[in-house]
Amino acid sequence: MKPLFSIITVVYNAADLLEGTILSVIEQSYPRVEYIIIDGGSTDGSIDIITKYSDHLSYWTSEPDKGLYDAMNKGIAKAKGDYLWFMNAGDHIRKKSTLEQMVENWNEQVDILYGEVMLVDEERKEHGLRSEKTAQRLPDELSWKSLKLGMCVSHQGFLPKRKIAPQYQMGNLSADIDWVIQCLKNASETRYVGFPIADYLMGGVSKKRHKQSLKDRFWILSKHYGFFQNLVNHLVIAIRALWLKVIGKTSY
Repeated sequence: MKPLFSIITVVYNAADLLEGTILSVIEQSYPRVEYIIIDGGSTDGSIDIITKYSDHLSYWTSEPDKGLYDAMNKGIAKAKGDYLWFMNAGDHIRKKSTLEQMVENWNEQVDILYGEVMLVDEERKEHGLRSEKTAQRLPDELSWKSLKLGMCVSHQGFLPKRKIAPQYQMGNLSADIDWVIQCLKNASETRYVGFPIADYLMGGVSKKRHKQSLKDRFWILSKHYGFFQNLVNHLVIAIRALWLKVIGKTSY
């Protein structure tokens, strides 16, 4: 049997972004999808949008939470699918046929499917593929060691099997990189699908609190790669960041 995908949208007071995300999910040509929306108690009209499409949802809730990763953990807890895919408010699945195309590259042994994402702004203007516009190039063969210099795959382009996915670490602005590394450590086989699978809305909590995010990332990478090796890796990251400033490219 073909896989069931659990697509999870986390939202809080993002009514202007939410409907496009929902439509990109429910208009998928691939039928085996459960769609979960976790709202953090929005007061801006997001609930009206969610209820408008409630017939297309497997589960939704609106209640206060402890932040982004708490909400994402709630989504994981409710998911029943074979694979998880986070498509948060403002992010879009790239095409109506994206999931259908991804399944063409699938077999039961694949623990993680992953692909490129297109960077977009709030006007939906495309800024280029993440690998083209940032220092983080997506490898053809992704492993947990691929992230030693930072997040080379975005969570919008990363679909792990639910059974290998842990809960997100709370209280850390870079918990996404920790989660991806843990998923990859638990995986036996990963599969690059070979085409862009999502539109990634630039910005986010970690970008707004960048210094704390960098500190959190350092300690996460030290945990996985060792403190002294991580010092060396961060020297490479710092040199790379300076060079990117010179040539006018973002380290993102």
